[in-house]
Amino acid sequence: MQALLSFDQAPPFAAPFRFFLTAPAFGMLAGALLLASGPDALASRWTPAALALTHLVTVGFMLQAMLGALLQIMPVVAGANLLRPLLVARLVHASLLLGACLLAGGFLAQHVIALQAAAALLAAGLLIFVTAAAHALHAVPTSSPTIRGIKLALSGLSVTTILGLLLIYLLVGEGGSELPFLSLIAVHLAWGLLGWGLVLLSSVAFVVVPMFQLTPPYSDRFARTFLSAVVGLLILWSVVELDGWPSVSLVLAGGLLAATAAFAGLTLHLQRLSKRPRFDATQQCWRVAMLSTLAACMLWLLVNSGAASGDERWVLASGILVLYGGFMTAIVGMLYKIAPFLVWLHLQNLGAGRVLAPNMNKVIPAVHIERQTLAHFLSLLVLLAAAVWPPWFAYPAGLALVAANAWLLHNLLLAVAFFRRHRLTIDAAHLKPAEQG
Repeated sequence: MQALLSFDQAPPFAAPFRFFLTAPAFGMLAGALLLASGPDALASRWTPAALALTHLVTVGFMLQAMLGALLQIMPVVAGANLLRPLLVARLVHASLLLGACLLAGGFLAQHVIALQAAAALLAAGLLIFVTAAAHALHAVPTSSPTIRGIKLALSGLSVTTILGLLLIYLLVGEGGSELPFLSLIAVHLAWGLLGWGLVLLSSVAFVVVPMFQLTPPYSDRFARTFLSAVVGLLILWSVVELDGWPSVSLVLAGGLLAATAAFAGLTLHLQRLSKRPRFDATQQCWRVAMLSTLAACMLWLLVNSGAASGDERWVLASGILVLYGGFMTAIVGMLYKIAPFLVWLHLQNLGAGRVLAPNMNKVIPAVHIERQTLAHFLSLLVLLAAAVWPPWFAYPAGLALVAANAWLLHNLLLAVAFFRRHRLTIDAAHLKPAEQG
């Protein structure tokens, strides 16, 4: 599968990078909250602290990083140029930043006004982004699975947002009790993880895994079938789940599980065929992410087959494998490719052929990337241990989460400092002819 990349259509440097720098800050907040709450936070997935932690990861870390990546990917990969991308980025970033903080705080304090304000801010920010993205993608032909996947993922994000708003409306006591609240939570979660997260991650993987990891490409047939299967099964499952057909719902959920496992397994297989003689840190991130996804699928089977039913520890462990081990790990791996590429691309454009951009490998020293990814992997292990034995590992997990994300933020700030330093060199080189004249 080949992708036509348009490097001259990249948005301003500050547009995606503000999202990238914010994501690890939310990871640090999640760690700080776990330190403050201790083992009680992991007593159940329904504790106020657990709900706050979940949304600090999903709305804080994941959403920030994924929207930042889309700002870059849409014009470069899909040729979809947003109107005034820097203004869109500023408005969306500010709305999501405040909204995510209020959402986590509202769950933690069970504060109605905070939840309502969070809903308004998140809805406004996502409405701006989805509208701008839809306008940019409207005239773009669906010529590749990646472009099709981006369009589907934006639809999945819209559904997730609408369901989330409905849940907050019900939670603060404004709605009727006739709605199936627990089923709505399950559907909201499924659309967020699969209809938005998995569809976007796989669509990006179809381009970045072969490009950056030097693997054979995903076949067009698999990519198109996979995207159709996930979205089609998700729609059917949602209808059945909300209509109260548990047996059929379980079968369709098994189909979604099989599709997810197929993507993870194929990605691991392609990695084995990589032309790289040695895996770098970003490839290790993808490997851990896919292995975590497969492990989460197996845990889901255990929980729903009755072997581990009723044990909240395995449900929490499954959630950690999906959110932290799967999505956050893959995002960390992509950030270490996207951030240096953005720095190189913008320096290349600013140099205009007179000043060559430095090699991408120099933007963030490899030793910093390797050590931070190792810290991330260790934090995943400690978090899993905390899910099973909260009294022993909740506090170490909080410390590990803060440390790994602080290190990630440090490395991304190194990229920003590198860009600013070399931009000064380029500005000086452009001024020299005028000074000499």
